[in-house]
Amino acid sequence: MTRTVKVAEAKTHLSELLTKVEAGEEIIISRGDTPVARLVPIDDQERRENLIRLIRRERALNKPVSLEEILHWRDEGRK
Repeated sequence: MTRTVKVAEAKTHLSELLTKVEAGEEIIISRGDTPVARLVPIDDQERRENLIRLIRRERALNKPVSLEEILHWRDEGRK
């Protein structure tokens, strides 16, 4: 989610805005109605790699999924 705040609000509430950014939110800082900066979480490659390892470990513990199952899940609720 993206939120836009004016410079004065950003200065007053910087700590709160940073907490929101850490949670994954994007903050646009504007001067008047003109956007001038964007606060976004830092791309944490180590965190991503750990998540990928976790997903691969979980997938290895489960049985393989058939094409028929995938198509059934895709079409579920479409009728």
